[in-house]
Amino acid sequence: MKRARRNTVLATTATAAVLAACLAMPAAADPPGETVRFATFNASLNRNAEGQLVADLSTPDNAQAQQVAEVLQRVRPDVVLINEFDFVPDNEAADLFRENYLEIGQQGAEAIDYPYAFTAPSNTGVPTGFDLDRDGSTSGPGDAHGFGFFEGQFGMLVLSKYPIDTRQLRTFQHFRWQDMPGAMLPDDPETAPPADWYSPEMLDVLRLSSKSHWDVPIRIGSSTVHLLASHPTPPVFDGPEDRNGTRNNDEIRFWADYLSPGKGRYIYDDEGNFGGLPAGAKFVVAGDQNSDPVDGDSVPGSIDRLLNAPRVNDTQPMSEGGVIAAEEQGGANAGHEGDPALDTGDFFDGDPGNLRADYVLPSRGLLPRDSAVFWPTPDSELARLNSATDHHLVWVDVAAPRGT
Repeated sequence: MKRARRNTVLATTATAAVLAACLAMPAAADPPGETVRFATFNASLNRNAEGQLVADLSTPDNAQAQQVAEVLQRVRPDVVLINEFDFVPDNEAADLFRENYLEIGQQGAEAIDYPYAFTAPSNTGVPTGFDLDRDGSTSGPGDAHGFGFFEGQFGMLVLSKYPIDTRQLRTFQHFRWQDMPGAMLPDDPETAPPADWYSPEMLDVLRLSSKSHWDVPIRIGSSTVHLLASHPTPPVFDGPEDRNGTRNNDEIRFWADYLSPGKGRYIYDDEGNFGGLPAGAKFVVAGDQNSDPVDGDSVPGSIDRLLNAPRVNDTQPMSEGGVIAAEEQGGANAGHEGDPALDTGDFFDGDPGNLRADYVLPSRGLLPRDSAVFWPTPDSELARLNSATDHHLVWVDVAAPRGT
């Protein structure tokens, strides 16, 4: 029997933001409470046609969805951001995934229940009306606010065992790129003026987020932890103008400014409210940031701006599986400077090789207990789950503050 969903959170636009003064309490004032596991997982549950994800999840026998569900059942995060999960109105796909996959034990794993979920529209596939990629057409996937063949492709989904505080929830889907002070706008190398790849008319409408940015407040006991969720565009698939690389940089910078007191005053949400995260608020930045600190094609320093933000604690989750994969696969991995134990993405061996692309970054007000990348070694029975997607789930355990 299909079970009714009473606690699903659905948004088509952001609910009104409430920047409550109680969020500004110093982190040191809150003693540590229960341990909560936060995770991010690019599950590649995106499809090439609108409606296909719903069709695939309508029965419990889709092989890829079974593997993705088993990964979640093995790791058992309390709060998880799933990247590349097509947006479907009325939370239909999210409900099907929970009922037909997560709540059914996979390959001996224990079923898992997430009574709370949040999803919202994505900029992917939303037309701009302009030829952004200069291919002679204004209707291609590269001409949308975010690359996509239909609206909502490559979307996001948050699943939680803890309640989501809809009163404080904020989304930033419509924030325009040019409204970021000092934005790294792409430059046409064949013309003299700087930062002129996009015309003024294009910049008047072009949004920053390739999918969206979400501030999802999770209520853990009497305290709130803000899940800052996003999925910046990969810094590739462009030309010397580096339009995707520069956008990736600024999508990452958005959170660095948002969580740093005094730097996020320019930011406005989809309800028109300005400002960043209040000082002292607890947060976890999560998502496939598509940026490695040392290797790959992102603009140098892109992810460092976030990793080195004063309030961010990088626990550097690791795996032995990543080390073995880099050694066995060779190719670009042989020339990488970064520690392969930190890798989260198993990409093409020739270029770019395996990279650290996915992050779970708690604030300094949260006490880290443990962290890891779920990348089973070849001799593990769970190594079969490495083929579920080209990314690996990243998790961090934190002692959430008891709060007041």
